[in-house]
Amino acid sequence: MVVLAASIISKSGKALVSRQFVDMSRIRIEGYLAAFPKLVGTGKQHTYVETENVRYVYQPIEILYLVLVTNKQSNILEDLETLRLLSKLVPEYSYSLDEEGIGRAAFEILFAFDEAVSLGHNENVTVAQVKQYCEMESQEEKLHKLVLQSKINDTKDVMKRKASEIDKSKIERNRGEKGGFMSLQSMGSGRIDSGFGSDTGISSSGGGYGSSSGFGLSTEVESLSSKSKGRPPASASAPSKGLGMKLGKTQKTNQFLESLKAEGEMIVEDVRPSIGQSRAAAPTPSDPVTLTVEEKLNVTLKQDGGIGNFDLQGTLSLQILNQDDGLIQVQIETGGNPGILYKTHPNINKELFSGDNILGLKDPNRPFPAGQAGDGVSLVKWRMQSADESLVPLSINCWPSVSGNETYVNLEYEAPPMFELQNVVISIPLPALREAPRVQQIDGEWRYDSRKSILEWSIILIDNNNRSGSMEFVIPAIDTSDLFPISVHFTSTSTFSDLKVVNILPVRGGNPPKFSQRALLSTEKYQIV
Repeated sequence: MVVLAASIISKSGKALVSRQFVDMSRIRIEGYLAAFPKLVGTGKQHTYVETENVRYVYQPIEILYLVLVTNKQSNILEDLETLRLLSKLVPEYSYSLDEEGIGRAAFEILFAFDEAVSLGHNENVTVAQVKQYCEMESQEEKLHKLVLQSKINDTKDVMKRKASEIDKSKIERNRGEKGGFMSLQSMGSGRIDSGFGSDTGISSSGGGYGSSSGFGLSTEVESLSSKSKGRPPASASAPSKGLGMKLGKTQKTNQFLESLKAEGEMIVEDVRPSIGQSRAAAPTPSDPVTLTVEEKLNVTLKQDGGIGNFDLQGTLSLQILNQDDGLIQVQIETGGNPGILYKTHPNINKELFSGDNILGLKDPNRPFPAGQAGDGVSLVKWRMQSADESLVPLSINCWPSVSGNETYVNLEYEAPPMFELQNVVISIPLPALREAPRVQQIDGEWRYDSRKSILEWSIILIDNNNRSGSMEFVIPAIDTSDLFPISVHFTSTSTFSDLKVVNILPVRGGNPPKFSQRALLSTEKYQIV
């Protein structure tokens, strides 16, 4: 059998997609395809036409033709089998069987043709195998995308925090410029802080500093306040409202926050604290020292219960911006999990770590490296392996049942109260379907990827309010083993080691640099097989 070309053409002979499997000039194949509509008769049952040189094996697909151009010595039974396979592949990659739809999916269709026919000879493959070969799904690529998305989310958090700091600093600056007017109004209106009055014994009802006629400024100031704000003057007994807060309401919204909102970001407005609180709570523009606790989880669960594999690997990384802050030691504490084995970097003083849980270099005069890319330099690594199923942060139960020509699939998740899981995605593989599954009940959201033939069940957050949930969907009758392996992805800010940084100790004394720490637990491979 030799297939010269596989093509999709219009009723007029216009070639939309054509893949040649032997050496053939463009003029020659265009001539073959242009002559085909004139050879097709009406009212005939067979689906092939022969000429002196070639044979056309064809099948109508709505308003188009799927045509195989073969030599006359080719086995027509094998040609028909190849044509049948290609006719199933075309709708999988093109959502509309017209010229526009075929044009948009032209490259995907050509790649699928290449998997079905090789050098003019048909390959013994199925539709599902062709889709798998074309996708070339990579677990490493998925992990890379998850790590990249995590870094993007962290960057967005930093952008929001710094934008909030800029906004607060502007409010503080405006509040300081108007401080004189605030003190003038407080003296003239006769309102004195209760703590001040109780300490000094000065009454607000006499003719002293607290009287309503003090310095003769009350009338003018209250009149000015009522004119500017469009409301009557406040009485002496009314609670005082800081003028700086009122100025903050009329201030224009920060342009950077507006641009983030325009891009669809959710901006949470901070509640403006008092003057002392706002100054104390404002973080530094950047953290000189950052420590990151990252754990990756590899778990394989069995569909009939039990655990096949549980492997946890963790890392504590240190990132220093300036070399001047490198002469430090890091004091940590762990959750005391006996199943976790810790291993320090070769340059770390192991006696200091085992005795006092302090991470310091063997040479105290040598600083930690600064300006490291990514998450910095790794100080401690740890690993935990177990066969205890109670340690699993999320278990999935799948109950498929076949009834007639339909398969009913019930899934249930259960999460112990150890972690709060974010961005949970449970991916269920399905055989190639012409229509999306019919979801009858679900706790969360779902999405069907028709190209990968995967049903994704998404739960944004699993906490004490939803430690369990279920989902039920219906698909055509299948072999229930096709629903496995089920893959799970999630992240959490809690870790198995519960490792925390207690303090930063400068080696040569002085004030320690400010530091921040973050923790992330993520899945590297989490499957139910």
